[in-house]
Amino acid sequence: MKRLRCDQTPAWAALQAYFDASGRQFDARAAFAQDARRFEAFSQDAPHVFADLSKNLIDADSQALLLALARQCGLEQQRDAMFAGELINSTEQRAVMHFLLRNPPLAQEGYAPSATNNIAEAQGQVEATLTAMLAYAEQVRADAAITDIVNIGIGGSDLGPQMAVLALGEFAAAGKRLHFVSNIDGDELAGVLRRLKPGNTLFLIASKTFTTLETMTNARSAKAWFEAQGGQGIARHFAALTTNVAAANDFGISTTFGFWDWVGGRYSLWSAIGLPLAIAIGAAGFREFLAGAHAMDAHFCGAALEDNLPVRLGLLDVWYRNFHGFSSRSIAPYSSALRRWPAYLQQLEMESNGKRVDIDGQPLPFDTSPVLWGEPGTNGQHAYFQMLHQGTSVVPVEFVAVKQAAHAPNDLPGHHAKLLANALAQAQALMRGKADAGGHQDFPGNRPSTFLLLEQLTPASLGALIALHEHRVFVSGVIWGINSFDQWGVELGKVLARDIEPRLHSGDVSGLDGSTAGLLQRLRP
Repeated sequence: MKRLRCDQTPAWAALQAYFDASGRQFDARAAFAQDARRFEAFSQDAPHVFADLSKNLIDADSQALLLALARQCGLEQQRDAMFAGELINSTEQRAVMHFLLRNPPLAQEGYAPSATNNIAEAQGQVEATLTAMLAYAEQVRADAAITDIVNIGIGGSDLGPQMAVLALGEFAAAGKRLHFVSNIDGDELAGVLRRLKPGNTLFLIASKTFTTLETMTNARSAKAWFEAQGGQGIARHFAALTTNVAAANDFGISTTFGFWDWVGGRYSLWSAIGLPLAIAIGAAGFREFLAGAHAMDAHFCGAALEDNLPVRLGLLDVWYRNFHGFSSRSIAPYSSALRRWPAYLQQLEMESNGKRVDIDGQPLPFDTSPVLWGEPGTNGQHAYFQMLHQGTSVVPVEFVAVKQAAHAPNDLPGHHAKLLANALAQAQALMRGKADAGGHQDFPGNRPSTFLLLEQLTPASLGALIALHEHRVFVSGVIWGINSFDQWGVELGKVLARDIEPRLHSGDVSGLDGSTAGLLQRLRP
């Protein structure tokens, strides 16, 4: 399917003209003063998520032009192509079907009229693997001898499961401690191992190919520790989340759960990669997690663009990146349980849309992914919010709040009200500002923010929140005309590391640039 890139559409030129005429000077404070119903117009309910977009630098005219841009770029057709199983990952000639991982097996609704038998076949494989994986999770949960589960993976095999396990800690089984090891830095693995006993530990080795350098280095070291500590039964104490069953068997692992080449790493939490989460919250909880994501999938597929939350957020990202020139977005989850949410979104968005060429390999004349960064509130307020309020750069902020606390309010009276009050106040202060003739206490205001609200942080609401952002990233990627589903940018450094490692032992610096050669010599034993 031929895609029309955003800068080749009439709507792009119209947006630029509109921005130059009035969008650049838009003031949200004035917009609220002029429109008593602005909150209703720029907020909406989606499955498990309420979103307030009213403090953003948009109005009805800019939103209409952005929606026209989406239609002219063929967003609806690209969305339908993805859900029909077409090979939209063109550089790798793969389909993109992570949505199948959370599709109920007996669901009657179809995502797209062109859905093929290949999807039906894949759906059967998904359900068979999910059933086996959840049965194993329940087996582990019932095994009182296993007290510690160590997930060894990196990237999507670490960030997703770790974020979700932390987020849903209130739903986790008692007597099971989850640990995550990703970094090849031995200090991380050593810090985990010193707290473990081999007879009480289960290691999960998460690598699709069973060749990932960091993961396999840590896996081999974990196995060596297990054996040196007198551990017995590799097959009982190690399982693999991989498609390379032969390599896992050679390692001594007999329990494996695979996934498919149409599942990208940063979209794999819904697959066997989610086994740590399934062990933590149980099979029923994991199916609720999938159901929440499925509800957001149905919303993305069925809602009109005007009322489609992933679409509205993705278009807002384009408006800020390409017209306002905002180069970053700060993520501020006002929930300690969501403390790894910013890190998770960094991979999801920057690995997906951090591209400089379009789908045809042509250089882009505009910017793509912003830099995402953040910390949980209220900690961030006492760190970088100074810059958000009074710095020279405008950084849109995305607040995430949870209405009902996980802890019992009577046990810790006042905590949650203070937390929510701070979230509301920071968003208000960013927009309102404060005048000070002396300058030092002057807040310019009119600084945009989005507010995402969950009623509770549950498996279903977390699933919906994640799926919302997956589709949001897809939307902006379609508008920019890029492939959001490959990640060639992570490869070059890994290739060069294979050349440099033996040089650290030999001291051979031939062919290296002066800086690398000098540093290598200093780092040699």
